[in-house]
Parts: sequence; structure tokens; C-alpha cells
Amino acid sequence: MRSLMQPHAVWSDAYPAPILKSHGMKLREVLTGIDVVGMAGSADTDVTTIACDSRNVVPGTLFFALAGSKTDGNLFIREAIARKAAAIVSQEPPPETLPSAAWIEVELPRRALALASANFYGHPADSLRLIGITGTNGKTTTAYLLDSILRAADHVTGLTGTVEWRTPAGSQPSSNTTPESLHLQRMLAEVRDAGGTHAILEVSSHSLMMDRLWGCHFAVAVFTNLTRDHLDYHKDLESYFAAKRRLFEGTGAGAPDVAVINADDARAVSLTGLAGRTITYGLRNGAQITARKVQSTWEGLEFTAQTPAGKLEVRSSLTARINVYNILAAIAAALALDISVPVIEKGIAELQSVSGRFQRIDEGQPFLVVVDYAHTDDALRNVITTARELNPDGRIITLFGPGGEKDRTKRPLMGEAAGSLSDLVILTSDNPRSEDPLLIINDVLVGMQKVDGNYRVELDRERAIEAAFAEALPGDTVLLAGKGHETVQILKDQTLEFDDRVAARRILRQHGYRKTK
Repeated sequence: MRSLMQPHAVWSDAYPAPILKSHGMKLREVLTGIDVVGMAGSADTDVTTIACDSRNVVPGTLFFALAGSKTDGNLFIREAIARKAAAIVSQEPPPETLPSAAWIEVELPRRALALASANFYGHPADSLRLIGITGTNGKTTTAYLLDSILRAADHVTGLTGTVEWRTPAGSQPSSNTTPESLHLQRMLAEVRDAGGTHAILEVSSHSLMMDRLWGCHFAVAVFTNLTRDHLDYHKDLESYFAAKRRLFEGTGAGAPDVAVINADDARAVSLTGLAGRTITYGLRNGAQITARKVQSTWEGLEFTAQTPAGKLEVRSSLTARINVYNILAAIAAALALDISVPVIEKGIAELQSVSGRFQRIDEGQPFLVVVDYAHTDDALRNVITTARELNPDGRIITLFGPGGEKDRTKRPLMGEAAGSLSDLVILTSDNPRSEDPLLIINDVLVGMQKVDGNYRVELDRERAIEAAFAEALPGDTVLLAGKGHETVQILKDQTLEFDDRVAARRILRQHGYRKTK
């Protein structure tokens, strides 16, 4: 495994390439609509680019000093000035001795960054129909389904999410589910300038709390579900939901035109009525869009979707009943965007797979191998239950390990879910980050032992996958959970190349398996 000390991503928050405006803008233009507490320096200062990372400051930059969870951008103002920043935006008042740069004091720097970025790039969101998808699980698959539907309708799209950030010019692996507002506005401008019509955004609770979407109006906002996650950041489930609710209340540009809500989630009623109109989907509770005659096999899903626009005959390569909800959500959003029924059917059928989401690895081995991003107790429960439904006669061997520096309270719950539903659990490392991997596993064992689960511990993830395959008998199912699409493993002192899918194929081939066409 090769160490990657600086993972490459064109639009990453840490290493974005500076984008220069050939004509530039005056500072007063960039600050339009921003509540300025105080200002020192000239409002006619020329601004050629914006940055929120001091390493990207070049002469003419408007530098935003943002306070983060690990560091404070105000600590890097001196560096930004040394790099010839034209102006500084900070929550702090200007120093007594004014630096060479203009100084703008604001109460809400992140909100100011979002508005300034929109001004700088010519308000690209106003030229696009934005679709925001939020919820604990299902965001990525729903986003890819809707993107496929829009493409089937000959629309030019952009997409941001957990797997990638994509514009018509290409894509890069994402560093955050929802980009920082500066990078988001730059991406939206690229979609607009390429003749784009729609942008689909996976919306994280963190991004809503950090005002990354401030000033963006959404044509459609989708709520998939709410289960326990990110409580290290939000502290409790109510705060977590309150963050999600912000998308439906509006992000500084009015409430969404249409809200698409999972009627089967207990929080649905709290979101109904916030948008211009509401469309519900689900399998019970009288949803407007629902599924009938569901058939789920390893080859995919087939069902009839009942909608206000009539029946849709769904044929999808996506496996598992958990994807019925994601497909229904995409159908609802597509109908809200006035896409016709035949085009919706075509778009669903054309999506072959979603990276790291119940993704089957087949090298001709006599047991099934599935890679999935499941990293919460609810997601684990769903993916294991789905595997059991699809393969009721074989054993389920589940491999997982919670990530470090994340919500500790979900770890025993994940252990309880995996231990109660699997025949064998292999506990291993995910992205331990600065935490001791063994202590992470100890948290999981609290729940595992509660249900008297059958488990083994192997901290090295590659050896753990080998152990899971060694245990598998013909007809069994091995679930590699937690990392899904991820291609690196984050340790305390280094980042390693590691992809469950690549490792699984390599190990299977080392044991003599190789699928023939």
C-alpha cells in the first residue's frame, strides 16, 4: 500500500487551484448583499480571486479567515498578507495598525463567503435548477438515479456528493459531501458556462450548519430519512435533524419550490408544508408515490411505481429492496422537475451501478462478495437484512469497523446490529485517524457482546478481508462494509491507498479465482 500524504482533488477544500478573473472586480461589488460590521481600507480595491486557504493566496486575493473545527483561519492572516492579499474578511475587528490589505469585519464569515463567491462568479445558481438531497442514508444513490434521469432527458448536469464532484468538464473525487461555498459556486459556474441546466447536490448536515449553500435557491429538496449519525458534531439527534431541516426552511434564498419527503420516516410531518408544495413517497403511510409488485434479485429490481402522473414500470440494475426508496425518491424529484414518465423509466434503467453501494465483486468465487458504504447501525441493519433476503440459504459474514474521530455512541449500536443479524462478524479498522483502532473495536464489542454475537478481530483490513474469504463456504455472502467507494485509509500519521473492491479482487485472484466472460 502506497502512502498518500496529499490526496489529489482539483476542487478539494485543502488544495483548490486558484481561479483568476481576467477582468477582476471591485471589492464593493464582491461584497454586495453582505452585512458588513466595519471596514478599513478602500472599497475600490481590485479583487482578482477569492480564497479561504492561505496557501492559495496570490496578489489580488480576497482572503476569508474562517474558524474551523481544527484550526482558525485568523491564525493565517499574516501569511495571507505576506502573499499580497488585497483584502481580508474576518469576524475580528481590524487591528490598530492597519496592514497593507483592506479589512472587512463581518458577523458571519461563512455566510459572507457564500454570498461573495456567488457575486464573484455571477450568481451561477440563478441560471440552474438546483436539487438538494439530504438525509442520513440513500443520498448518493438517489443523486445518481436523478442524474441519470436528467441525462436521459438530454439535460446537461452537474453533481456533487460523497463519491465525486462532477461538471461537464470532468470529475474529481470529493473531499467533502458538499463543497465549501467558494468551490461550490465555482463548480456551478462551470456547469452554467457549459450550457448546464441542472445541478444535483448531496447536502450534508455539516454544510447546512456552515452556510455553504447560503444564497442558493432550490427547485427541489429531497429528504431520504434520518437515523443516528454525526452526533460527535451535532451532540444530539434533535440538533442533527434541525440542521437537515434548514434545507427545507430555505438557505437565504427562500424555501424550495418542491419538497420530496419520505413519508415512512417519523420526521416527515415536521418537514411537510415548508416548501411551496410537497410530494411524498414511501411504501406505507399513504404516500403519493409508492411501489407495488416489488421483485428483488441479485440481477436487480422490478416493480410498478404508482404516481400522480400514472404508473411507471421500473426495471433497475440496482439490487436490494433498500433501493426501492431511493428509486421512489428519484421518481418524485423527476416528476417535480416535469420529466415525462417514459424518460424517467429510461433514466432508471440506464444507471447500471453506484460506486460502493451494494456493489457486487464477482471473480467466479463460489460465495457472494458485496461492498457497501454502510457506516451507521441503521445502514448495517439494512444491508445485512437485504443480503439475507437475496441469499436466504447461505451464511452472512460481515466485515466492518467504525471510523475514528466520529460519533462514538453509534459504535455499540453497530456492533449490536451486525452481531444480531450476521452469522460471523470480522471486526477491523476503517479510517481510525488519530484514535487507537483497538479502542474503537472495544466500543463495538459492547454491543456485540450484548447480543452474544459471533466475531473475530483482525485490525489489518487486508488480512481481515482474507480472513472473511477464508471463512466463507460455497453459497455464503461476505459483506465488506464501511468504506464503499473510498480509495484511501486514513491512519494517525499517514494516508494509505486502500480500496475494498480492489483488495477483494486481488485476494480472490491470488486464490485462483478469475471471472471469465
